[in-house]
Amino acid sequence: MKHQSIDGALPQLFRVSLVEQWSQRFRCPNIEELSVAAAAGRNGEAIGNWPCSDVAIADGATRSGIAAYSFRLALAAGEYPVSSGLVIGHEPVGVVDELGPGVTGYNIGDRVLVGAITPCGQCRACLSGQLSQCGHGEGYEALGGWRFRNTINGAQAEYLLVPHAQANLAKIPDELTDEQIVLLSDIASTVFSGAESAQIKLGDAVVIFAQGPIGLCATAGAKLLSAALVIAVDGDQNRLQMARKLGADVTLDYRELDVVAEVKKLTGGGADAAIEALGTQETFTSALRSLRPGGTLSSLGVYSGKVQIP
Repeated sequence: MKHQSIDGALPQLFRVSLVEQWSQRFRCPNIEELSVAAAAGRNGEAIGNWPCSDVAIADGATRSGIAAYSFRLALAAGEYPVSSGLVIGHEPVGVVDELGPGVTGYNIGDRVLVGAITPCGQCRACLSGQLSQCGHGEGYEALGGWRFRNTINGAQAEYLLVPHAQANLAKIPDELTDEQIVLLSDIASTVFSGAESAQIKLGDAVVIFAQGPIGLCATAGAKLLSAALVIAVDGDQNRLQMARKLGADVTLDYRELDVVAEVKKLTGGGADAAIEALGTQETFTSALRSLRPGGTLSSLGVYSGKVQIP
């Protein structure tokens, strides 16, 4: 089966099949094997071929996510090595083709959102609310909930097996389009969780460093949590303009002023909460120094190398 190379444009179609255990074997439809694009694919080549007895074949089509653009760059830079032979992609929207044993409440043909992480929902970590540290049925494992592309094939392909499907998907209402939903699997949900981790309370002053997709969602999240003053920081005027539309009361261009000093001036001594949404030493340091004594820093950025606390 032909596919579009992930080295160029993102694959436009992929299909989802939901199973209770990702290792579940499925019957083979009328093709002998499924070819999918993996991280090393180039120029439309299919570099990964899986026997169809190992891959659930589906027949519903939806759009894939947009985060693979930045993620693909990180892979190319060697920051997140992918195990040989695994397909990347971890935030899909898809159509149910087949249900494994134990999955209830869903039907063939349902459009669903699949979580970027797929915890088991039953281990000590999951039952304690630490889903990202899922222990696969026992205790804790660092980042154990992030399985797609780490330990099993991911979503940048036409077909996908979802582990522990009962705990890791949500039906999409008919009135919502795939394009309206696709950001919720990872970007929006990560950021709203990050805003909650910042312990934002009614009336708080919050500063968000970096206004890319993550930072913009964090800005919206801070406003939704009833922050009285939301300060957005970036060096791109287009992003700062969008931040104002999403709820920022004040926007600061770090190229034009001392952001830390300005935040302390605006807040009377420091923000109650700061959200770091880029993943650099500079933004981490500025976010920390912008806080009042006893303030909370929520760090969403993914850092390359070491991060030092000043």
